[in-house]
Amino acid sequence: MKIAIIGTGYVGLVTGACLAESGHMITCIDKDMAKIERLKNGEIPIYEPELDDLVKRNSEKDRLLFSTDLAKTLPDVDVVFLAVGTPPKKDHSADLSAVQAVSKEIGQNLTRHILVVTKSTVPVGTSELVRSTIQKHLKQPIEFDVASNPEFLREGAAVKDFMEPDRIVVGIDSPKSEALLREIYRPFIQKDISFITTTIKSAEVIKYASNAFLATKISFINEIANFCEASGAKIDDVAMGMGLDKRIGARYLHAGLGYGGSCFPKDVKALVASGEKYGVPFKILHAVEAVNQKQRLRIVEKLEKHLGSLASKRIAVWGLSFKAKTDDIRESPALTIIDALLKKGATVCAYDPVVKEVPQKISLSPFMYDCCNDADALVITTEWEDFLYPDFREIKKRLRTPLIIDGRNLFDPDTLDPMGITYDSIGRPLPPHNELLSS
Repeated sequence: MKIAIIGTGYVGLVTGACLAESGHMITCIDKDMAKIERLKNGEIPIYEPELDDLVKRNSEKDRLLFSTDLAKTLPDVDVVFLAVGTPPKKDHSADLSAVQAVSKEIGQNLTRHILVVTKSTVPVGTSELVRSTIQKHLKQPIEFDVASNPEFLREGAAVKDFMEPDRIVVGIDSPKSEALLREIYRPFIQKDISFITTTIKSAEVIKYASNAFLATKISFINEIANFCEASGAKIDDVAMGMGLDKRIGARYLHAGLGYGGSCFPKDVKALVASGEKYGVPFKILHAVEAVNQKQRLRIVEKLEKHLGSLASKRIAVWGLSFKAKTDDIRESPALTIIDALLKKGATVCAYDPVVKEVPQKISLSPFMYDCCNDADALVITTEWEDFLYPDFREIKKRLRTPLIIDGRNLFDPDTLDPMGITYDSIGRPLPPHNELLSS
């Protein structure tokens, strides 16, 4: 099937490449001419495992094309996916200006029936806005359909998530829409992947509700972790005991620095804003946000507990992206922590395997161990595989003070204690003799 994907950001590019891999003829469209030229030359603007191979392979087979001309592309396609950005406005509601602009352009250039599918994360009722905007700008009476097909992609595992999804959700209001979407996803349906049809509004809510629930699970386990530290329990044991309950499940019960990135923070706030619009205050989600923001600063509190004043202290930070396997630093806990350290007068040297630019004025090291040179502590903020099996003797030799504050619980405390390294993580009480290094 011939399909247009409007928007070549994270969602649009992954969707286009994966649908091309499934055998469809895809044209990805973007107004950014420089970006399109880079994509035509095989340059991928984001770091996402496996994506570069998919783009290269399908581009060579002419199943994946890139263009800036929607008007020229529209007459040749059967389905258009909207994958444009929906950034938060000042009131945290989703900015739908790009959705409206694209819908207007579709209406102005529509010459035959198509199905317009919202792939972007959008508030309930957006498909109605898409429909009315297209209808308003039609130059002649033409039938068209709209549908919702939310994405459930994790950064760092987006290709796998698209090709092996837990479920495919489509919101429809006509048999023709369902038939087209079933044909698009036929290779997935044949693999017994659940294909769920709902009303359009239900599909729009499913996406927000899913992300908000996962964010809630993360904030909950972090509060339990903080309670474990205070009471003497171990979060690893507690999370394992909880996760084995099939009603709860083990995923997203890993204590740490909270959620970040481009989805959870934005979507939780947007759902809260939508709730206010409809007169339904999400009290739980207000708490989820508050806990998440506070959790990031636990690292700073731990550093002050061990080092006292952080003025003039040198802190090494491993990890800048909000999670491993991505270069996305949006809403990254690492940046919040670094900003707090700088405000307290500390200097920061950071290392990340992928991220090479950050907004703060800090020192970036090209090597993970060099980052530790003469530092008063090492802070771990991202769970990169590079950090899982470090040379602790090398770390201790380079640090001015043998202190590791681990915001991702990567290591076994019993391994580091005999080495003379103070290891402070999340939700694990310190041995009594190891609580303070200096004042």
